[in-house]
Formats: sequence, C-alpha cells, structure tokens
Amino acid sequence: MIHPYYERVYLACGPTDLRKSIDGLAIIVKEAFELDPFSPALFVFCNRNRDKIKILQWDNNGFWLYYKRLETGKFFWPDQSSKQTKDISPRQLRWLLDGLTIQQSAHREVKARTIL
Repeated sequence: MIHPYYERVYLACGPTDLRKSIDGLAIIVKEAFELDPFSPALFVFCNRNRDKIKILQWDNNGFWLYYKRLETGKFFWPDQSSKQTKDISPRQLRWLLDGLTIQQSAHREVKARTIL
C-alpha cells in the first residue's frame, strides 16, 4: 500500500531502466526532471515492456520504493517518446495501476455547494 501522504504524482514519460534502485531513480528525478525527490510526491517509472512499475516516495527519514510486475498485460503508459514528466492526479494513478488509461471519462467533481 502506498503511504498516504503525498501531494503530487509525476509519471516519468517514456521507458526507464528499472534495474535502477532508489539512488538511481532519485538522481533521475533531481537531474533529468529538475524536481525535488524529497518533496511530498510520488515519482512513477515504467519499463520498456510496460509490464513493470516502480514508485519512489520520500517519507520523513527514508525513501519508499514500490514495485509492481504484471503477470499478464501491459500498463497504458503515456507518451512513450517523451523524456519529461507528466503531472497526474491520484485518481489517474489508480486508473493506470488498474489497467486503464489516464484519460478516462468520468463525472466531474462539483465544486459549488449551494442548495436552491
């Protein structure tokens, strides 16, 4: 289970060499994406075959590294050609982990809180 405290989710678009562990992925976050690996965020990486994902997260005094390997199927990973990040919502991450695309069509959240 992913630790509940995070504010942002960043996907590393394009494939990542998942032989990298915590330090290697943190360097990618810092140097290639110019983001802070110690920020309250999830950094999500996928391999070339799109059947494995690693998620890097800082938690107070150390990093968490989550790993998921699909036994069948592939993740619908966005923009395989880009080497940038994509900022997505926690809901979109859940969709991605469940085997859906991040462009699902759902009812939009209603912000207005008035009753007629």
